[in-house]
Amino acid sequence: MQRTAMTGEEKFRQMTMTPIPKLILHLGIPTIASMLITNVYNMTDTYFVGQLGKSASGAIGIVFSLMAIFQAFGFMFGHGAGSNISRRLGQHDTHSASRYASTGFFLSLALGLIIGAVGLLFLTPLMYLLGSTDTILPYARDYGISILLAGPLFTGSCVLNNILRYEGMSFQAMIGLVSGGILNMVMDPIFIFVFHMGTAGAGISTALSQAASFFILLYMFLAGKTESKLSLRYFTRKMSDVWLIVATGLPSLLRQGLTSLSGLVLNHQAAVYGDAAVAAMSIVNRISGFIFSLGLGMGQGYQPVAAFNYGAGCYSRVRKGFWFTALAGEVLLGIAAVGCFLFAQPMIALFQSDAEVVAMGTPALLYQSIACLFLPLSVCANMMFQSVGCAGRASLLSSMRSGLFFLPLIAVLPGFLGLLGIQIAQPVSDVLSFALSLPLALQFMHSLPKDRLAAA
Repeated sequence: MQRTAMTGEEKFRQMTMTPIPKLILHLGIPTIASMLITNVYNMTDTYFVGQLGKSASGAIGIVFSLMAIFQAFGFMFGHGAGSNISRRLGQHDTHSASRYASTGFFLSLALGLIIGAVGLLFLTPLMYLLGSTDTILPYARDYGISILLAGPLFTGSCVLNNILRYEGMSFQAMIGLVSGGILNMVMDPIFIFVFHMGTAGAGISTALSQAASFFILLYMFLAGKTESKLSLRYFTRKMSDVWLIVATGLPSLLRQGLTSLSGLVLNHQAAVYGDAAVAAMSIVNRISGFIFSLGLGMGQGYQPVAAFNYGAGCYSRVRKGFWFTALAGEVLLGIAAVGCFLFAQPMIALFQSDAEVVAMGTPALLYQSIACLFLPLSVCANMMFQSVGCAGRASLLSSMRSGLFFLPLIAVLPGFLGLLGIQIAQPVSDVLSFALSLPLALQFMHSLPKDRLAAA
């Protein structure tokens, strides 16, 4: 735990000299905790709203795709700025780091505001577009209004969180996210049941918790705890800088944006089988997202290590970090996957007791549990390419899981296999993503040069 801010030289020594396992665990464990808490409070919404009925439960899946849109752009600016910040700090260039931080942050706020305003103007068509049925629509509208109003907070928080992580301040990033998550878990039952606000109460709780996270994360910058600074005077009008942020962050936009699109298509395909199917797949996605967050948290712990050391010319540490992260992720996801496989039915029933929902959701969770074993290496490869600035390969890998493989599968398989096609589309996509990620990662690491003498 860092009590005081490190100097630039102390940070350089930490990132380039600390043993790889110790450093990645130091950065990864708080990130994993942040991801888990974030998923827990998302699952809290799923649990409490699920008590209102399967149509209300289905609304969570609909609005989840909406939140993914905000997160997509937030992560694009966050990872795009963060990766460049870390590499610049590896080169002792704090002024450029502040320029990327400020530009990414203010652009994310502006875009979050625009998306939120447009969404509110076209609320009902938007809910239908995201896969709502007529019976789910009232619940989705009530929940979605608050999410749209909080749009700039979603995008801004993503940027602040990622900059902190890329500066090696994952504990501070965790504080911001965990605080909001705990607040949501406390407020959810109060707004939903005590104030009798239903899904609208869940939306308000989520928006308020997001506001809390945003201002806690912002405080870290305003209090001078970071090397990069946030100020309008650092905001750049140079399109080359903006493009570099966007290009570097594009894999995150694709990953999160395709998550939203895949959720949309999944909801539409599941709706053919009724509200129960929409609710079932929503619950499965939340549970599998919880498992996925373990691998993603480890991968994000590796990102600042890869970016900083690549910028400093310590290429052997990039390679060592990759294999350690992939192995650690495999262990974590393996344990979680076994638990989900053994207790799939009671886990679905915990969120929604409707027999039809449980019957549809249980096989889907079983298949996804097996596929989770293929995720760590794919995630790690994606994070590595994005961190070192290989935008093309990072974008390709980001597009696979929820896009290049999933979208054709979810479009075609139900026609041949019915509901089973919907249940196995994501697991099959995960296996195919692994098959493409492995050779690309091996080729890149083989191509890395020897460490620069100055960085030794």
